Amino acid sequence: MFRQTARFTARVAAAHQRRAYSSQNSQRTAPSSSTLAKAVGGGILLFVAFKPSESHNAGLFSSSPAPVDFKKVRADLAAAIEAEDAKRGDGTSMAPTLVRLAWHASGTYSIFDKTGGSNGATMRFKPDAEWGANAGLKVARDFVDGIVKKHPGLSVADAWTLAGVVAIEQMGGPEIPWRAGRKDAAAPTASTTTLPDGRLPNADMGCPSATNSHVRDIFGRMGFNDREIVALLGAHAVGRCHENASGYWGPWTRAETTFSNEYFNALLNETWTPKKTHNGKPWTGPAQLESKDGTLMMLPADMALLQDKEFRKYVELYAKDEQAFFKDFSAAFAKLLELGVTFNK
Repeated sequence: MFRQTARFTARVAAAHQRRAYSSQNSQRTAPSSSTLAKAVGGGILLFVAFKPSESHNAGLFSSSPAPVDFKKVRADLAAAIEAEDAKRGDGTSMAPTLVRLAWHASGTYSIFDKTGGSNGATMRFKPDAEWGANAGLKVARDFVDGIVKKHPGLSVADAWTLAGVVAIEQMGGPEIPWRAGRKDAAAPTASTTTLPDGRLPNADMGCPSATNSHVRDIFGRMGFNDREIVALLGAHAVGRCHENASGYWGPWTRAETTFSNEYFNALLNETWTPKKTHNGKPWTGPAQLESKDGTLMMLPADMALLQDKEFRKYVELYAKDEQAFFKDFSAAFAKLLELGVTFNK
């Protein structure tokens, strides 16, 4: 395991103390985001014809045959997150942005043509780096790059995904099964340069039924079922949306640096109405919902979960049972990070 600092220990303790939802007393917030997409994805689903197999793996290489001490990598990531958070001094954290980086690097995978996924770390190149869904992630990529430079042999693809794992654990979340073996692309390949923008979920498709169909299409393309979809969206417990990235504003919960089931409790227990104003002026951003006191937000895609019988039953389950949520999230997130990766036996 990675180093457990005093601040991390305090964070975990706080997580256990705040499990009962309270709109007055808890202190949470949610991930750097930009649509359901930029939160945990972004864009509209597009299917195009690809030639899978060789073009997908062409140009991939192992950074170096040098052995990597992954216990040290984990410790360095945890220490770097702590140092960055202390430097900020405003209660925000790099950790939610690292979760988003790992998710966006992995969530482009398609089970149909076997393209996309974390292998290759293709967000380093155009067009991935310039997709609207990936706005604001350069800071996370640069942050992890500092760790990569300290560990010869560590691939960027492994580093990005491991950073997400460490970030979740650092925020008091569940342990995520993770293994090394991703390779970096030396340059954009045929499959990465033709990968369509729009493989990450959009925050709003106009109405709840269309939005839920879109979410099922996006996650189904990756091979996830309804239960896994709702578990993965529970990552909205951490971080927040930023107007300069997604157009949306605000945190989902009152403890944005604590990983918990509070997203589900907030969905069910807060009173949500369309956002009309912001800082005393009319709201001019995209349609979103806000809590009664205006401090929390939900995307249309978040609220749509409650309008779907299958999705809602998992929202209610995870609101009542945090351990069930942690168990399911851990399995689904581990699956996400390995999509499209062929590991050496």
